[in-house]
Amino acid sequence: MGSRRIKLVVNGVSRAFRSTAGDVLALDNISLEVADGEFLMVVGQSGCGKSTLLSIIAGLDSCDSGEVKLDGNLIEGPGPDRSLVFQDGALFPWLTVLQNVEFGLLERGMSRSASRERARGQLQKVGLEKFESHSVHQLSGGMRQRVAIARSLVLDPEILLMDEPFSALDALTREDLYTELQNLWLSQGTTVVFVTHNVREAVTLGDRIVVLAPRPGRIRREFKIGLPRPRTIDDLQVAEIAHEVTQWVRGEPKEVEGGAADSEEHPDDRVFHSVHSDLGSRV
Repeated sequence: MGSRRIKLVVNGVSRAFRSTAGDVLALDNISLEVADGEFLMVVGQSGCGKSTLLSIIAGLDSCDSGEVKLDGNLIEGPGPDRSLVFQDGALFPWLTVLQNVEFGLLERGMSRSASRERARGQLQKVGLEKFESHSVHQLSGGMRQRVAIARSLVLDPEILLMDEPFSALDALTREDLYTELQNLWLSQGTTVVFVTHNVREAVTLGDRIVVLAPRPGRIRREFKIGLPRPRTIDDLQVAEIAHEVTQWVRGEPKEVEGGAADSEEHPDDRVFHSVHSDLGSRV
């Protein structure tokens, strides 16, 4: 974490879902810390509990054991210190672009004139200032997601939570949004927790990647990504690190297969150093 203070603490979180077929343990003893201003990616196969973890951090779900704290305060429900961007944007179709972005500000009691000025400023940051009067249905999928991001960031949240927000978009639109999101994050410094099953996306965007094992969700490995920004999904360095991360997502890292897990050196250290030593001769 370096010298940055800790923003978010997830401590021993477990969550099970009950059904007539029996209990399903979705998360098992998840513990992690997120530094102030960090861009954390959570990856794993479908069903590993990524979205469940994000919902607990958002306060939309509760854990069966453990706790989550933001700035030292226990999270017991939704709050204005957290904003969540969903897969489909979750915009209000009966409102214009500008009205969608200013909605949360008005709900907080900000005056119409102040909220409108602030919302317009955020729309300018995402390049949609010329579309403020458009209806949501008039926008492309990528534009709708930019509106959703603007609506979240305009509230100046302590932490931005993103649940696979680009998964339904075409490849070219996603790549454009990767650059835009990185630039927004660099300019605003918001702490981000972003869940995805797309490993290349995770390496492109993240400072750090947490890999969850499937059912029950446990932290399998962490990777620190030290590449310069902005990154693109086609960067050679991104592709090579993504290959290493993918081995852990699949549960078949070469280091462990070769018996390295029994050595004195932690396999995570070896993966981290092998990735970066390989890149050293190319960068």
